[in-house]
Amino acid sequence: MRDLADLTLKNILLDVDDDGIATVTLNRPDKRNALDIATIEELVDIFSLLPRAGIKAAILRANGDHFSAGLDLVEHHREDRSASDFMHVCLRWHEAFNKMEYGGVPIIAVLKGAVVGGGLELASAAHIRVAARDTYFGLPEGQRGLFTGGGATIRVADLIGKARMIDMMLSGRLYRDQEAVDVGLCQYLVDDPEAKALEIARNAAQNPPLSNFAICSAISHMQNMSALDAAYAEAVVAGVVNTQEAAKARLAAFAQGTANKIKPRL
Repeated sequence: MRDLADLTLKNILLDVDDDGIATVTLNRPDKRNALDIATIEELVDIFSLLPRAGIKAAILRANGDHFSAGLDLVEHHREDRSASDFMHVCLRWHEAFNKMEYGGVPIIAVLKGAVVGGGLELASAAHIRVAARDTYFGLPEGQRGLFTGGGATIRVADLIGKARMIDMMLSGRLYRDQEAVDVGLCQYLVDDPEAKALEIARNAAQNPPLSNFAICSAISHMQNMSALDAAYAEAVVAGVVNTQEAAKARLAAFAQGTANKIKPRL
C-alpha cells in the first residue's frame, strides 16, 4: 500500500507535523493557483492517503496572494478537449473533492484573495472555511461561456442556496467580507486565517478519531438520503461512536466533574 512518503508532488506541498496535522499547500502562485489536471491528480493522491496515514486533521492553504482562481483556462484552451475528454476531467475533480468531503479527516481551508470557479468548488469540499479579509468568492462560469463541473451544483448550492448560486453564475456577483459569512461561503472572517485554521485543526485533532470520522463523513452521506433512511443511519452511527472506549473515558470524566465545562469564552 502506498503511503505519504511515496507521493511525487509537483504542484502541491505536503507537510505533516508531530501532532498528526497535515498542511496541504497549493503551489502555483504564478498561475493564481489555477487547477490544472496534474494538480487535481495530486489532490486525489493526497486525500486518498491521509485517512489511512493516521492524520488527525488537515489544513488546505495556498502560496501566493490567491487561494485559487479555479480551472486552468489556459490548459483547457490549449488541450482543445472534446466533450468526452472534459467529462472525464470533471470526474477526476469529483474524485478529488469526494475524497476530501467523505474521507473522515477534518479539513480546514485557509482562504485569501480569489476563491472563484473551481477554487470555490475546492474550498466547498473542505469542512471548515476560514477567510482572510481580502477574500472574494465568485462563480464566473457564465461570463466565460462555461458551466461548473467540479461539484458546485452540489456543494456551493448546499452552502448558499440555489437562487444565490444562479445569481453568481448569471451576473458575476462576488461575495466578500461579512456578507460571505452571512450567506454561508465561509464560517470565519479573520485577520490571521492561518493562525485560526491551525487553532481549529489542533482542537479537532484532540477529538477521538472515530468521532471526527463520523462528523466529517456520515453527515454528508446522510444529507444524500431520505429523512427516514438518514434517521436510521444516524442511529447506527451513534450506536457505534457513542459506545467507543474513548467516549466512555470522557463520559466518566464528565460524571466525576473533571471534564472541561462547555461555556462561552470571555
